[in-house]
Amino acid sequence: MKRTKYKTMTDALRAAIIESELPYKTLERETGVKRQSLMKFAEERQSLRLESADKLAEFFGFEVVKRKAN
Repeated sequence: MKRTKYKTMTDALRAAIIESELPYKTLERETGVKRQSLMKFAEERQSLRLESADKLAEFFGFEVVKRKAN
């Protein structure tokens, strides 16, 4: 996946789901996040629980990096 700066983790996760082009069924199997939750999240109709966001972030290889204060 290309390195892109996103304003929020939500934006980054949503983009990762869409850009992966993986079927929701596959994402559900690989992450344990329910398919319905993934679909609603990708369509911006629902947010994710933190536990689900953690699972997706791990699956997509995201790292949390603290930004330096300005």
